[in-house]
Amino acid sequence: MNISVLGSGRWGTFLAWYSRIIGHNVMLCGRKESKSFNILCHQRHNEYLDLQEDLILSSSLEEAIAFGEFIIIAISAQELRAFAKQICKFPITSKVFILCMKGIEANSGKRLSQIIYEEIGASTNVAIWVGPGHVQDYVKGIPNCMVVGSNSIDVTKAIVNELSSEIIRFYYGQDLIGNELGAASKNVIGIGAGMLDGLNYSSLKGALMTRGTLEISRLIKAMGGNEVTAYGLSHLGDYEATLFSQHSHNRRFGEEYVKGVKFEKLAEGVSTVKALKMLSDKHDVDLPICNAVYSILYENKDPKQELINLFLRPVKFEF
Repeated sequence: MNISVLGSGRWGTFLAWYSRIIGHNVMLCGRKESKSFNILCHQRHNEYLDLQEDLILSSSLEEAIAFGEFIIIAISAQELRAFAKQICKFPITSKVFILCMKGIEANSGKRLSQIIYEEIGASTNVAIWVGPGHVQDYVKGIPNCMVVGSNSIDVTKAIVNELSSEIIRFYYGQDLIGNELGAASKNVIGIGAGMLDGLNYSSLKGALMTRGTLEISRLIKAMGGNEVTAYGLSHLGDYEATLFSQHSHNRRFGEEYVKGVKFEKLAEGVSTVKALKMLSDKHDVDLPICNAVYSILYENKDPKQELINLFLRPVKFEF
């Protein structure tokens, strides 16, 4: 089938490469002014992979929308609403939009699928593709498992059937609320993990993992999702890739933040934690880890003191 990938960053470029590897016709769409996209156009490779010669590159959003039956979006979560406003200018009947991004809109607390429905239309076929895995591992043939979900089981099955391979095995994830919240919030937990690494408190990651999953499960339940989803691939199952891997942007951001080093790449958790603070207050759900990360990043609280206070709170039962 014809697949368009919108977004030529690390993940978007991989998704285009992957879709071509498994036999689909692929167009990768990037911004004309993007330095990384211009390098791809001229050299057909980046620091992670070499693009196939028959993979089409285009800077025309109109062309990419017309080309794809599946349209994969892999851009910054905070840019999605403005991007969706551009997409809706073109014919999109029967298209399937697959959101391969993890975040929550910082100024509204809206999930990404909600943004698409609001801007493009409630009848749009929208799915999410989340879960663990790094480009650096996938291009070496190291396999992993991920989650695809939508409001339509038929759409979910169609995506899984077309995009599964020996490298990526998919699970159905029909709890959109739980999977979107879980996927977005694990980046915030990842920032906390990086801060622990930077402070030489990596031994506390076990506590961070168990308590982080529990607090996110409570938020998922309060917002109408299935709390058990937090223990699946979109959240807890993604901890290895986010809390421990050297490839994790969010973990590296947290580590370098406490060391006073500026991190130049995108760490989605920085914006997502603002949305989680809003949702914590709105739904009256205590999110101690997320609130600690928020206070460090946005209230200039001392990282060491905030994290020590977090793990030295009064003794309580684990669950």
